[in-house]
Amino acid sequence: MKASTSHSINVSSSTEHLREVRNFVQKYVQQFDVNKNDLDEIILAVDEAYTNIIKHAYNNDPNQTVKIELGTSTDTLWVQLSDTGFHFNADEYQPPDLLKRIKNKQRGGMGVYLINKLMDSVEYSSAGKTNTILMRKRI
Repeated sequence: MKASTSHSINVSSSTEHLREVRNFVQKYVQQFDVNKNDLDEIILAVDEAYTNIIKHAYNNDPNQTVKIELGTSTDTLWVQLSDTGFHFNADEYQPPDLLKRIKNKQRGGMGVYLINKLMDSVEYSSAGKTNTILMRKRI
Protein backbone atom coordinates (compact mmCIF):
# COMPACT_ATOMS: atom_id res chain seq x y z
CA MET A 1 0.00 0.00 0.00
CA LYS A 2 1.33 3.43 -0.82
CA ALA A 3 0.80 6.69 0.99
CA SER A 4 2.44 10.08 0.98
CA THR A 5 3.69 9.65 4.55
CA SER A 6 5.28 6.28 5.16
CA HIS A 7 8.31 4.91 6.93
CA SER A 8 9.87 1.47 6.84
CA ILE A 9 12.52 -0.68 8.44
CA ASN A 10 13.97 -4.06 7.65
CA VAL A 11 14.63 -6.26 10.67
CA SER A 12 16.05 -9.74 11.11
CA SER A 13 13.52 -12.44 11.86
CA SER A 14 14.37 -12.85 15.52
CA THR A 15 12.46 -12.04 18.68
CA GLU A 16 15.64 -10.26 19.79
CA HIS A 17 14.39 -7.38 17.60
CA LEU A 18 10.93 -7.08 19.19
CA ARG A 19 11.92 -3.99 21.18
CA GLU A 20 13.28 -2.32 18.03
CA VAL A 21 10.04 -3.08 16.18
CA ARG A 22 7.87 -1.83 19.05
CA ASN A 23 9.89 1.38 19.34
CA PHE A 24 9.69 1.98 15.58
CA VAL A 25 5.91 1.59 15.60
CA GLN A 26 5.44 3.70 18.73
CA LYS A 27 7.59 6.55 17.44
CA TYR A 28 5.72 6.71 14.14
CA VAL A 29 2.19 6.32 15.55
CA GLN A 30 2.65 8.85 18.38
CA GLN A 31 3.10 11.69 15.92
CA PHE A 32 -0.61 11.36 15.02
CA ASP A 33 -1.88 12.01 18.55
CA VAL A 34 -3.43 8.55 18.77
CA ASN A 35 -4.98 7.66 22.14
CA LYS A 36 -2.99 5.29 24.36
CA ASN A 37 -5.41 2.38 23.94
CA ASP A 38 -5.22 2.51 20.13
CA LEU A 39 -1.44 2.90 20.27
CA ASP A 40 -1.14 -0.18 22.51
CA GLU A 41 -3.46 -2.17 20.22
CA ILE A 42 -1.45 -1.26 17.11
CA ILE A 43 1.84 -2.18 18.79
CA LEU A 44 0.42 -5.51 20.00
CA ALA A 45 -0.97 -6.35 16.54
CA VAL A 46 2.40 -5.63 14.91
CA ASP A 47 4.14 -7.62 17.63
CA GLU A 48 1.87 -10.62 16.96
CA ALA A 49 2.25 -10.38 13.17
CA TYR A 50 6.04 -10.09 13.40
CA THR A 51 6.24 -13.03 15.82
CA ASN A 52 4.02 -15.15 13.55
CA ILE A 53 6.32 -14.44 10.62
CA ILE A 54 9.35 -15.46 12.68
CA LYS A 55 7.75 -18.70 13.90
CA HIS A 56 5.65 -19.80 10.96
CA ALA A 57 6.93 -18.15 7.78
CA TYR A 58 10.62 -18.46 8.63
CA ASN A 59 10.59 -21.45 11.02
CA ASN A 60 12.60 -19.42 13.59
CA ASP A 61 15.44 -18.80 11.11
CA PRO A 62 17.07 -15.56 12.36
CA ASN A 63 18.89 -15.07 9.05
CA GLN A 64 15.77 -13.88 7.24
CA THR A 65 14.35 -10.37 6.97
CA VAL A 66 10.98 -8.80 7.67
CA LYS A 67 10.08 -5.42 6.17
CA ILE A 68 7.75 -3.28 8.27
CA GLU A 69 6.17 -0.24 6.69
CA LEU A 70 3.82 2.25 8.35
CA GLY A 71 1.81 4.97 6.75
CA THR A 72 -1.37 6.99 6.80
CA SER A 73 -4.15 7.73 4.39
CA THR A 74 -6.98 10.09 5.31
CA ASP A 75 -8.10 8.96 8.80
CA THR A 76 -6.42 5.56 8.72
CA LEU A 77 -3.06 4.31 9.89
CA TRP A 78 -1.78 1.25 8.06
CA VAL A 79 1.00 -1.21 8.81
CA GLN A 80 2.34 -3.69 6.31
CA LEU A 81 4.73 -6.53 7.12
CA SER A 82 6.42 -8.38 4.26
CA ASP A 83 8.39 -11.61 4.22
CA THR A 84 9.61 -14.25 1.79
CA GLY A 85 8.87 -17.30 3.94
CA PHE A 86 6.06 -19.82 3.93
CA HIS A 87 2.71 -18.34 2.89
CA PHE A 88 -0.15 -18.06 5.41
CA ASN A 89 -3.48 -19.02 3.88
CA ALA A 90 -6.05 -16.87 5.65
CA ASP A 91 -8.88 -18.76 3.92
CA GLU A 92 -7.97 -21.87 5.93
CA TYR A 93 -7.80 -20.05 9.26
CA GLN A 94 -10.27 -21.19 11.92
CA PRO A 95 -10.76 -18.93 14.95
CA PRO A 96 -9.81 -20.64 18.22
CA ASP A 97 -12.40 -21.99 20.63
CA LEU A 98 -11.64 -19.58 23.48
CA LEU A 99 -13.52 -21.46 26.19
CA LYS A 100 -11.81 -24.72 25.29
CA ARG A 101 -8.38 -23.05 25.26
CA ILE A 102 -9.00 -21.52 28.69
CA LYS A 103 -10.35 -24.77 30.13
CA ASN A 104 -7.32 -26.69 28.83
CA LYS A 105 -4.91 -23.89 29.86
CA GLN A 106 -3.49 -23.80 26.33
CA ARG A 107 -0.89 -21.16 25.53
CA GLY A 108 -0.11 -19.63 22.16
CA GLY A 109 -2.08 -19.93 18.96
CA MET A 110 -3.93 -16.64 19.47
CA GLY A 111 -1.92 -14.28 17.25
CA VAL A 112 -4.19 -14.16 14.20
CA TYR A 113 -7.26 -13.93 16.41
CA LEU A 114 -5.76 -11.00 18.36
CA ILE A 115 -4.64 -9.18 15.22
CA ASN A 116 -8.17 -9.41 13.81
CA LYS A 117 -9.69 -8.14 17.07
CA LEU A 118 -7.21 -5.28 17.55
CA MET A 119 -7.20 -3.84 14.04
CA ASP A 120 -10.08 -2.54 11.91
CA SER A 121 -9.08 -4.55 8.85
CA VAL A 122 -6.49 -7.20 8.06
CA GLU A 123 -5.53 -8.50 4.60
CA TYR A 124 -3.08 -11.23 3.68
CA SER A 125 -1.62 -11.54 0.21
CA SER A 126 1.13 -13.27 -1.65
CA ALA A 127 2.75 -12.17 -4.90
CA GLY A 128 5.69 -14.10 -6.27
CA LYS A 129 7.92 -14.89 -3.30
CA THR A 130 6.64 -12.03 -1.13
CA ASN A 131 3.93 -12.43 1.51
CA THR A 132 2.29 -9.42 3.11
CA ILE A 133 -0.06 -8.70 5.94
CA LEU A 134 -1.71 -5.29 5.71
CA MET A 135 -3.41 -4.04 8.86
CA ARG A 136 -5.45 -0.84 9.16
CA LYS A 137 -6.69 1.14 12.15
CA ARG A 138 -8.87 4.26 12.01
CA ILE A 139 -7.24 7.09 13.91
